[in-house]
Amino acid sequence: MESRRTIAGAGKGMSAMLKAVAAAIKLVAAEEIMPRYMKVTHQRKSDGSLCTEADMATQTALTRKLQAILHVPVLGEEMSAEEQHAIWQSGNDGLWCIDPIDGTSNFVRGLPYFAVSVALLRDGKSVLGAVYDPVGDEMFAAELGKGAFLNNEPLIGREPIGSLAQALANVDLKRLNIKLVEQLAIRPPYASQRNFGASALDWCYTAVGRYDLYLHGGQKLWDYAAGSLVLSEAGGHACCIECDDFAQGDIWQRSVIAARDAKLFEEWKNWIRAQ
Repeated sequence: MESRRTIAGAGKGMSAMLKAVAAAIKLVAAEEIMPRYMKVTHQRKSDGSLCTEADMATQTALTRKLQAILHVPVLGEEMSAEEQHAIWQSGNDGLWCIDPIDGTSNFVRGLPYFAVSVALLRDGKSVLGAVYDPVGDEMFAAELGKGAFLNNEPLIGREPIGSLAQALANVDLKRLNIKLVEQLAIRPPYASQRNFGASALDWCYTAVGRYDLYLHGGQKLWDYAAGSLVLSEAGGHACCIECDDFAQGDIWQRSVIAARDAKLFEEWKNWIRAQ
């Protein structure tokens, strides 16, 4: 059953800029990503994460198309840390933040859970975002104060479940402290748990109610820049493990507690912080 909640800006439709960004992402995904799906070789970066020819080609193509829409700097996952920090410092008037393939490990292994993530930031804050799943052909998009969308229509989520004990949670255990991990393993407060390895999609699935709860110990800027805006504009809620204001978290390694429903969010946050 779907919830017909009122969402800010939901009746206004996608702006011309957001439509242009979505169209650019879909075109690049069709040209650079899907022809290489399950066919591409890969290498490991210095941090141990995977990078493929598809990541690099997608980042290059997206940079060109996004700067044709708005000519501001582009900060991409496949840049060096030095480049990323320099662009961040110079991008107060606007910068694009892109993850060409979020979930590269899934992409390489043929697991159909990966996405392209694009956000426009001004003064360090996401004002426009789009996350595209090219396998499912789902485009999640949002603009600050104008609502969230799924495939050009207002994003309308599932009816919230009644209690924390009934919830389906997306939990990434890797960067959580050991005490919290032990408690989640021994006495989880929810009914069931998932994690499929693509943070940008995790945010969007939470926004639409496919997950009731979300927990992550540390995301990069490109992991949360677009997805967090989609959740927020869909009426959802997020904070860090360490603080209530999600925007005050560490830019480069930000923890996440999130839920779409306000009551569940408070219960989830309080349970986590009590461990």
